[in-house]
Amino acid sequence: MITITKKEEIVFNQIKIFHFEYDEGIPENLIKMELGIYEHELKEILTELANKNLIIHENKKIKLKDIDKEIATVDSKKEALKAELDVKEEKSLEIIKKLVDENNIVPRYILEGNLLYGELKLSDFRMYHIILSLENKNLIKKTEKNDGEYYMLLE
Repeated sequence: MITITKKEEIVFNQIKIFHFEYDEGIPENLIKMELGIYEHELKEILTELANKNLIIHENKKIKLKDIDKEIATVDSKKEALKAELDVKEEKSLEIIKKLVDENNIVPRYILEGNLLYGELKLSDFRMYHIILSLENKNLIKKTEKNDGEYYMLLE
């Protein structure tokens, strides 16, 4: 699921309206004039939409990407980041479930390696934030053995 703000949704919906009329891409100025927003605000929104793989934004032209993902709308960027983190936590938990052994334990280095370099490709900061959040929600627990640090899946 992709989470976007209400402003991003307004711009995205306008792009969907003009999508069929412009084969080479929708002129950026057309969206700006149609919605009556400032250029710097539009550029910021288009960058966010492009980062979320909803559009292609090149040479002041906008193209809609073919997407089959569910899109959720929230009021602010802060809420969008929180919702996105919740999705990342769920995916991280799924990865942990695949990694644990029969005792529901996974070595710390294997867990962190999979979160950093696996399908999620999390940054160091986000990975530690997610692990801490999962610990605070009592879904995982850090444990130590003679041969190193481990995480135990509690659910």
